[in-house]
Amino acid sequence: MSSLPSLSASARLTNGGVDIFLEVINGALVIRYWGREIAGDFSTVPFQRSVANSDYDQVQHPGIMREHSRGWLGYPTISGHRNGTGWSTHFMVKNISSTKDTFSAVLEDQSAQLTLQLMGNLDSHGVLKASYELSNNGDAYTLNELFYWLPLSDRATQTLDFAGRWSNERNPQRKEIAIGRWVRDSHEGRSGHNYTIGQIALNEFTNFSSGEAWAVSLAWSGDSQYCVEKNYEGVQSIGAAEVLLPGEVILKKGESYKAPTFFAWYSHQGLDGLAQNLHSHLRARALHPKKPRPLTLNMWEAIYFNHDEVKVRELVDIAAEIGVERVVLDDGWFGSRRNDRSGLGDWTISKDMWPQGLVGIVDYVVSKKMEFGLWFEGEMVNPDSDLYRAHPDWILNVEGRVPPTWRHEQVLNLDNPDAFSHVLTQTSEILAKHKISYIKWDHNRTLIDAGSNNRPAIRKQTLALYRLFAELKKRHPGLEIESCASGGGRIDLGIIDLVDRFWTSDNNDALERQTMQRWTTQFIPPELLGTHVGSDPGHQTGRHLSLAFRAATALFGHAGLERDLTSLKKEELSLLKNWIDVYKAERGLLHSGSVVRMDYPDASHYLHGVISKDQSEAIFCFVQLRPIVASHAPKITMRGLKANSRYAITVLAAAGSAEFMAITPPPWVESGATMSGSELENVGLPAPILRPENALLLKIREL
Repeated sequence: MSSLPSLSASARLTNGGVDIFLEVINGALVIRYWGREIAGDFSTVPFQRSVANSDYDQVQHPGIMREHSRGWLGYPTISGHRNGTGWSTHFMVKNISSTKDTFSAVLEDQSAQLTLQLMGNLDSHGVLKASYELSNNGDAYTLNELFYWLPLSDRATQTLDFAGRWSNERNPQRKEIAIGRWVRDSHEGRSGHNYTIGQIALNEFTNFSSGEAWAVSLAWSGDSQYCVEKNYEGVQSIGAAEVLLPGEVILKKGESYKAPTFFAWYSHQGLDGLAQNLHSHLRARALHPKKPRPLTLNMWEAIYFNHDEVKVRELVDIAAEIGVERVVLDDGWFGSRRNDRSGLGDWTISKDMWPQGLVGIVDYVVSKKMEFGLWFEGEMVNPDSDLYRAHPDWILNVEGRVPPTWRHEQVLNLDNPDAFSHVLTQTSEILAKHKISYIKWDHNRTLIDAGSNNRPAIRKQTLALYRLFAELKKRHPGLEIESCASGGGRIDLGIIDLVDRFWTSDNNDALERQTMQRWTTQFIPPELLGTHVGSDPGHQTGRHLSLAFRAATALFGHAGLERDLTSLKKEELSLLKNWIDVYKAERGLLHSGSVVRMDYPDASHYLHGVISKDQSEAIFCFVQLRPIVASHAPKITMRGLKANSRYAITVLAAAGSAEFMAITPPPWVESGATMSGSELENVGLPAPILRPENALLLKIREL
């Protein structure tokens, strides 16, 4: 086995208010600490534990590899074998180097003939990005699993993650950390509606405004697993890994497996602090959208499959009049696509629906000073399609079996070069022949029996999609892509560098959206989340909600419309125009400021907002979800503003007024109020009595 490295046997990363301390002990790389930046250099910290009764005679140091050979009895970092051998590893640190905010290490197991390179960078927002590359130096090695793990403080006593389904994504579930392993995994072949985006550890006192929280997320759009483990010794850890199907990764001699990038971040300022750290990291990317997010009209709930150029032009005319900046033609423009049972895979313009092609309508939209966008679902194929009839062998399957259909679809095998070329070429040709600046890319089913040449292929399918998006953007500079998977089924940090918008959910019901948007912004900044004013009654719930409530809800994201504008009265269109004007005026704040979610005392309400970086202005939303028990709701308080500055607070009627359940509301609702930041946080405003399913928008400006 390798000897101890002769260079520094420890590394400390400090950045963004976070510390990570690593040590080499008996050849193992041990992460001693991850959390809040501390005073001191760790040199005198007594990390050594007791030797317990009925335990190892000496303290063991399993390190980041968590190896059975080093005494670890919990879940390991690596699982694999070489035709039944090489299953037990004993990695030794070969070399390690570090700076103030980066580290790299090479670990080697000469007996198992494996080398692991680990690299990490801790940025100024306290976000760690780490990567693994496992290389095989011997005969074929079957990798079953390669996990990222980080230690958790004893102060972390609970987990928080998110569950959901189609049209009801991102529901929080919080539970105590007990001895054992809490697992959240996804096996859909996409991240999925039940995907948690990340795993959070916290304690019972952590809320939006205060308390400690540790989070991890895997930058991956395929199958994944998140874990929090507490072993019999009381040692706690948190981790994530790509889920590999049996035999999916078999490394020949000299080959390597690059694990998806691992994100980890920490805050001692509650869940909002945790969110803000990741938002700041994502906003600092060179690829983060820079231009103002255009107010979008998506035509799905306006026309569904009933494409008619006359009707579409009428919608375009109204959209231009009220200030829409982007028009997206959704499903139904291609092949035999008159419903969801046929046509997928035939990415040619339907002569039945568009006898003159799309050039005319595209140019018409552009002539109105709006962008044109188009819907695709390129990874899928209907059995009732020209493509499937010609190439039934192009789907993901195993040994000639045909997987069960889902929304009348099969999945094209993008690992097949011909299938990949077909999707890329047909999509690219449509884009090249039209002034299309935006595509909405859907993914409406799970991957079942996802085989290519009878080998498991979810990993290959995911990597192929990344290549496809990268190539489309290379061929068509300036192209923006929206990630949609029956709504919020593919929102993750793996695809985020290749897309410019996520469709938060297929459910536009504003009452449901309040919760979905509230928790999706735990990870994703609002400017990347599509938030639309949908039809009334709602397409998914059948619920009637006021335009004012729907518009107030949709304001907090990349806003848009999804309904038949030709059916609206002049008064409604006027209100929408005013709301669009408000969105345009405020999106600089909404899409760059700090997201604030107040820990409001009554669960019948939400109180949330966005505060500018310089704390000179803010927009808050006071939401009445359902009736309350008491006559009066608790006061409206707002944190995050300058304590000694004075602010003017006014009601912002973006698309009509909220409805009250009182003889008169508090006087400030009509006249406004002037208060200091300290008064707003500690004294607050008397809350109006709103009708359920109503929201009051507040604009706050520093005087």
